[in-house]
This record gives sequence, C-alpha cells and structure tokens, in this order.
Amino acid sequence: MIADVLAGATERMKKAVDNTKEDFSSIRTGRANPGLFQKILVDYYGTPTPLSQLAGLQNPEARTMLITPYDKGALRDIEQAIRDTPNLGANPSNDGNVIRVTLPELTEERRKEYVKIVRTKAEDGKVSLRNIRRKAKDELDALKSEVGDDEVSRAEKELEQITKSHVDGIDDALKRKEVELLEI
Repeated sequence: MIADVLAGATERMKKAVDNTKEDFSSIRTGRANPGLFQKILVDYYGTPTPLSQLAGLQNPEARTMLITPYDKGALRDIEQAIRDTPNLGANPSNDGNVIRVTLPELTEERRKEYVKIVRTKAEDGKVSLRNIRRKAKDELDALKSEVGDDEVSRAEKELEQITKSHVDGIDDALKRKEVELLEI
C-alpha cells in the first residue's frame, strides 16, 4: 500500500515536471521554434483548437516561422490567435496560402521579462509538486493504523527525497532556460 502511494506520487510529480518544462518551451528565445506555437489555441468554428492540429509549422530561417493551414478557411483565425498571443511579440502576415511570422529581435529588457515569466512558471511547477507531496502525505497518514508509525515515517522520508529530486529537476531546467534566454 505504501509503495502504491509513493509510486503514484512519483508518477504525478514526473508529469508536473514535464508540464513545467513544456511551459518553458513556449517562452521564446532568440530563435523561432515550433514549441513557441504549441500552446496557441485557435477559435476554429467555435472550438478552441491547438494550432498544431490546424496547420503545418516550418522554420525556414532563425527568426521566421511558416504556418501552412490545412484548411484555408482557418487562415484569418490562426493569424488572429497568433497576434493575440501574449509574450510572443509577433506580427503575422499572410499571402492567402501561408502565414509568415517574423519574430522581432529580443532586447535586453525583453529578455529579463522572459526570465521573470520563466521563474514564475518554475514556481508554479514547484507548488504543484508540493501539492502532490501533501496529498501523498495525507494518504500515508491514513495508512498509519494499518501498517504502523515506523513504516509511515520511513515512507514520508522517502517521499521527501522524491519531492526534492523533482524540485531539483525543475531548478535545473530553470537554470538552462535562463542561460538560453540571456544568451545573445
């Protein structure tokens, strides 16, 4: 039973770390990459749909993305969704077939803003890890009558080690992203 609680907590923590890293990839660096556009939702016939399901993304140059919609009727909606996306700073243009998005050069001030955003996302990831730890600790406390205090306290120490390793994973990803953002 204790092993199940710890395994479940570990799995949820791993997903939280992966989600945080995915959020990091949506923050732009000096280059255009398809990860920037993964979380953009387009209002497609009244339904919020991820951009990657509506169009093909190509990266012909360092700061340019070509977006080719599968349905030409969604061209204007895709263009509007990109324009409305915060923290992207892009102004898309279309020629009737494809949307060309040229990302502006990052200024030092903008880079520092992105670092703040990344730190906020990292803190959100850590909060979710702490919530998972708290829920697992409550489940372990509920097992005290069945398995005994010593087993539960050992499991709680193991839970702390698991939590620390996942928090360290978020911190490492944060450091890498900060270096990437501040690199000119």
